[in-house]
Amino acid sequence: MDELERGKAIGIDLPDVRAVPWLKIQAPDSLDKVPAVADLGAGEKEVLALGIEVPDALPILDDRLGRLHAEALKLRFTGTLGILLRAKAEGRVPRIEPLVAHLGRLGFRLSAKTHAAVIRQAGE
Repeated sequence: MDELERGKAIGIDLPDVRAVPWLKIQAPDSLDKVPAVADLGAGEKEVLALGIEVPDALPILDDRLGRLHAEALKLRFTGTLGILLRAKAEGRVPRIEPLVAHLGRLGFRLSAKTHAAVIRQAGE
């Protein structure tokens, strides 16, 4: 939530996730089970902690270091692109290419190779 609020504060057009009825905003009970790593952001630490605490959680991590820690903790996780692919597969969005392009305009870092692979996987 803090990261979304910071994005809104600098003018990025983001939805109010508090108004999404199926979304539950939850802080972890503790960060004690997450390794103390200086380069790991507060948001990533909380996501990892929730991944440990909440059975069947699917942490969403795009940060490489966060993903490495999720793997070390044996957590199942996905990223923003995985969520978009799932939304397309479930018929929730007709196309993901415009969404991926919009993410790029917002500063989401994505190599041309990964971009092409995701669009190909989506069947677009």
